[in-house]
Amino acid sequence: MKLGIVGLPNVGKSTLFNAITKAGAESANYPFCTIEPNVGVVSVPDERLDRLTEMFGSQKKLPTAIEFFDIAGLVKGASKGEGLGNKFLSHIREVEAIVHVVRCFEDENITHVEGSIDPLRDIEIIDLELILSDLEIMSRRLFKTEKLAKSDKSLLKELDITKKIVEVLEEGKPVRSIDFNDDDSIFVKHLNLLSNKPVLYAANISEEDIISGSENEHLLALKEHAKNEVSGLITVCGKIESEIAELEDDEKEMFLEELGLKESGLDRLIKASYDLLGLISFLTAGPKESRAWTIKKGWKAPQAAGKIHTDMEKGFIRAEIVSFEDLDNAGNMAKAKEQGLVRLEGKEYIMKDGDVVVFRFNV
Repeated sequence: MKLGIVGLPNVGKSTLFNAITKAGAESANYPFCTIEPNVGVVSVPDERLDRLTEMFGSQKKLPTAIEFFDIAGLVKGASKGEGLGNKFLSHIREVEAIVHVVRCFEDENITHVEGSIDPLRDIEIIDLELILSDLEIMSRRLFKTEKLAKSDKSLLKELDITKKIVEVLEEGKPVRSIDFNDDDSIFVKHLNLLSNKPVLYAANISEEDIISGSENEHLLALKEHAKNEVSGLITVCGKIESEIAELEDDEKEMFLEELGLKESGLDRLIKASYDLLGLISFLTAGPKESRAWTIKKGWKAPQAAGKIHTDMEKGFIRAEIVSFEDLDNAGNMAKAKEQGLVRLEGKEYIMKDGDVVVFRFNV
């Protein structure tokens, strides 16, 4: 999974990236200190995997991972080359979803590129640049498709979709606001449009607000916007995340407890990203390794097997499956089988989050 962290300069974007990846991207109180996208790979914490590693005496534990791209700050006119311009926009095309960091705290010591704190204005600036970039691309595509469709009637469907997209973009709305049917969605996804990528807003709030759980006017405005847009939203405090990043695992738990927080911003970010992209994890375990695998909700057993190796999907016979909860309660695989908790599932079985699986296949 690749997530692009975006936001206006000085909203706490690189601070958050540094905290969650410990990658040490340069963070400074001036625009454009991030020019190339810094990339950090984060292991997805999963207590189920820890338990399986212990239960099976696995030599290795292999969690699934998320790639975070810290993408340079954006200003008005980026679609026309202002600031880092098109370089910024090209980096966004590489990711599956956008984590949009929005500043929701006041601090006179940290400058804001627009001179004041206004989350909705900041969102509008970035959205508009993505929309304008998409509009330029789709307008050219529309012109070309109109010409070709005159002699090739098979392109009429594509022409209709392209016209619809251009109309919406001209209204200043993102492509993700259009309700496409399943077939059209597949075609539109392949266009790789910036304003069609799902968005998760990360509201960067003050230390006082995140500890007290209070919501200031900036956060309330952002929550309403995310709700209307059907986008995800989490709250983070860049300052606290930076402090957590310096601690060992056992110290992190104590630190969070002292602050009265149940989990870190990274944990919330990962969970929200999985929900946003419709992802789940299944698990495999044995003496050599215990491993987590990320797949789309709704995938059937053969597709999941193909995530491990294409031969397993081609030669799929059946899957031996037990839910992690059942296995954990039983204590080990032998007892789970004795209690009839391990099921044999065929090609039509839809995978569930936390399934512990052994795939049977023949090539």
